[in-house]
Amino acid sequence: QVQLVESGGGLVQTGGSRGLSCAASGTIFRIIAMGWYRQAPGKERELVATVNAGGSINYADSVKGRFTISRDNAKNTVYLQMNSLKPEDTAVYYCNAYVYTSTTSWDAYWGQGTQVTVSS
Repeated sequence: QVQLVESGGGLVQTGGSRGLSCAASGTIFRIIAMGWYRQAPGKERELVATVNAGGSINYADSVKGRFTISRDNAKNTVYLQMNSLKPEDTAVYYCNAYVYTSTTSWDAYWGQGTQVTVSS
C-alpha cells in the first residue's frame, strides 16, 4: 500500500508563513496527482491546491496568490508554501495522492493530517 506522511504544521501569526511537506512511500508505480485539502472545525473538507504529473496546478480561489504548491517527482513529495496566512486558514491540512500501485490498479490515499493554526 501507500503511506503519506505530512510535516510542517503548527502555530503561526496572522500574516506569517508556513511550509508543509508530504512524502509518499510504499508500493508506488506512478503518482498521478498530489495535493492538499483542509478541513476547519464544523466545515467540510475542501481543496486547497493540486498538482498533477504533468505539472498542471489548481488552486482554490481563497488561496490564490498566497499559497504555492510544488512537487518533487523524484522524491514523491509535494510541498505547500503558505504566505500571508489568515485566521480563516486555520484547519487540519491533509495530503492527498492518486497513485497507480501497478500498471492497472490505482487508488486515492490520504495523510493523517497536520494542524495549522493562525492566530489573530
